[in-house]
Amino acid sequence: MKIRAALILLCGSVALATHAQTYPTKPVRLVSPYPPGSSADFTSRLYGPKLSEALGQQFIVDNRPGAAGNIGAEVVARAVPDGYTLLVAPAALTTSVSLYKTLSFDIVQDFEPISMLTTSANLLAVRATLPVKSVKELVALAKSQPGKLTYASTGTGGSGHLTMELFRLQAGIDMVHVPYKGSSTAVPDMIGGQVDMMFSSSIALLPHMKSGRIRALGITSPQRSALLPDLPTIAESGLPGFEAVGWSAMLAPAKTPRSIVMLLNATILKIAQMPEIVDRLSAQGAAPLTSTPEQTRSIIQREVAKWQKVIKAAGIKAE
Repeated sequence: MKIRAALILLCGSVALATHAQTYPTKPVRLVSPYPPGSSADFTSRLYGPKLSEALGQQFIVDNRPGAAGNIGAEVVARAVPDGYTLLVAPAALTTSVSLYKTLSFDIVQDFEPISMLTTSANLLAVRATLPVKSVKELVALAKSQPGKLTYASTGTGGSGHLTMELFRLQAGIDMVHVPYKGSSTAVPDMIGGQVDMMFSSSIALLPHMKSGRIRALGITSPQRSALLPDLPTIAESGLPGFEAVGWSAMLAPAKTPRSIVMLLNATILKIAQMPEIVDRLSAQGAAPLTSTPEQTRSIIQREVAKWQKVIKAAGIKAE
């Protein structure tokens, strides 16, 4: 029996080594759970060609949009765990478990984390005519007028909505949510005074900040941005510990061989250090972010727990 067990262990080790030496031998599908033009699609098409160059096989982007990314995630969760179907997962997938009553996958249990890919922060901006110039002044104004100030988002349960709910809960203030279908309509309404404030990306807000039509009060990342070094973080503006960043990660179906996971992880680490990648992400208000598979899983678990508390406290349900 001991000899048989040793043979089984040896065969398993040989199989893992073989995976590392031969993978990939055919094209790999990169599932983007959002449509073309989205940030997940951009990330997929940024990393895909570099992975192709490094590993000698095509990494083909497959857009599977719908249900806030859940359709694409399910495709990968149910795929054969052989490394040939991968998911470029946005942070929004960690909120699905709390927003939707039933899901056909578990973002923690049904995936094998490979690495983080990108990170980005949002800005808190207010209409130029709102009489506040700092986060502390905004909180004070909101407390003096409970239920009077309004904030825009690009949809119920989206990052802008959840970030503002986190802000509202941590600051202890009451404001009115006004959901829009996108920043292309929300930002002009904020400029026009129909709504008072919103969280959104620097790409959407920066041109209007420069023209003076809106005013940025803080950034959601734990550190200040190199793009806007004079803009304080919300954490340093009276709400210690406040953090709400967007990110993307690469995941594989659960039980994907460790050798494949580590090969992809090492390749992503090299790609993320390329000046071209850094520059292209910076132009989108983002930055490369890498991690071990274990660190990636830990980040996902923390995000699930964090947003679960916010969604429950705010009573948010997906529409």
